[in-house]
Amino acid sequence: MLLHAQSALGIVAILTLAWVVSENRRAFPVRTVLAGLALQVVLALLLLKIPVARDVLFSLNGVVDALMEATRAGTAFVFGYAGGGDTPFAVTNPRALGSFAFQILPLVIVISALAALLWHWRILPVIVRAFAFVLRKLMGIGGAVGLGAAATFFLGMIEAPLLIRPYLAKLSRSELFVLFTVGLATVAGTVFVLYASILEPVIPGALGHILVASLLSLPSGILIARIMIPGAEETEGDAATALNYRSSMDAVARGTADGLQLWLGIVAMLLVMVALVALADIVLKHFPDAWGTPLTVERIFGWIFAPVVWLYGVPWEKAATAGALMGDKTILNEFVAYLKLASLPPDALDPRSRLIMLYAMCGFANFGSVGILIAGVGGLVPERRDEVVPLALRALLSGTMASGLTGAIIGLLPL
Repeated sequence: MLLHAQSALGIVAILTLAWVVSENRRAFPVRTVLAGLALQVVLALLLLKIPVARDVLFSLNGVVDALMEATRAGTAFVFGYAGGGDTPFAVTNPRALGSFAFQILPLVIVISALAALLWHWRILPVIVRAFAFVLRKLMGIGGAVGLGAAATFFLGMIEAPLLIRPYLAKLSRSELFVLFTVGLATVAGTVFVLYASILEPVIPGALGHILVASLLSLPSGILIARIMIPGAEETEGDAATALNYRSSMDAVARGTADGLQLWLGIVAMLLVMVALVALADIVLKHFPDAWGTPLTVERIFGWIFAPVVWLYGVPWEKAATAGALMGDKTILNEFVAYLKLASLPPDALDPRSRLIMLYAMCGFANFGSVGILIAGVGGLVPERRDEVVPLALRALLSGTMASGLTGAIIGLLPL
């Protein structure tokens, strides 16, 4: 009961902070906040506590296994034993043979191609429009930003604005900020299965939880953004033709090319970030020990973010460990944080804390993503670049608070 009250305090604290940094504290969007919180709670209870819905969600992990098996067939054919194929020699340590770049990460290329194909077949557009309709009716946002926000659930923070490119110049500051916040508070459909494949060994039903986390953060991002930059504007609009494909093969080819860029970006990012953290740890070795233990980047992150994750509902004795994960997520990205979460010893976090952190870290809010957002949207509407840069930087805070609010909502629910 005390931990649930802790999460309730976290919800109040997040909303209060959003109000404190608001551009107009007198224009508190009561309807949007109440509708957003109610929608989050109802969806969480429906999808996680109703046995039938929960069983359906958890059964989706069969999709993870199927996609991993199919991807492994491709990587084994292309990369041989480095991609999971048969080895031409005896293996004494199978775990050392695993290649993250050539066995696990190629999954994003397959998913990207599959997503493009589903878009061309008009399956994803129907779902996106349904999401947009619900967000418009319940949270009072315009059709253009509603469509863009809904599309982030499937396409990501750059591809979604591309859908409403003709309307970007017309969006108000408040609407543009909603779009940025939602983009940083959620993760794209192209990485759902990848993250689930990493977390499944430590969190049963990981794919279902990733889906729910990103879904809950849609209304969370809208309400936090509306508190920080209030606005009653409703720019109407429908999907543009930016993502039209000439044929199914064209969709697969372009989706594969986009996935390849994503794969290369992840590989390069992991290489550089792991190296930079290792370099920082080498430098920190020359500093005096803290409480009998050498300083590390992970320990420093843990101290800084421990109060934050405590507000989400993590017990204080586990807060330093969870705080280090939150620091990795914010300074580096959620991918690195999920890798570390999956590699923690079994007793490092209790099951409830692991689940809270899965939800709280399920978003693109990190410095690298802000740079991508500025470059991408700034290129789509160069005439608004002077607005895009400060709004994107501010969305780092709002996106973090939005996914954190989702984590606190999960902490509030009974186990």
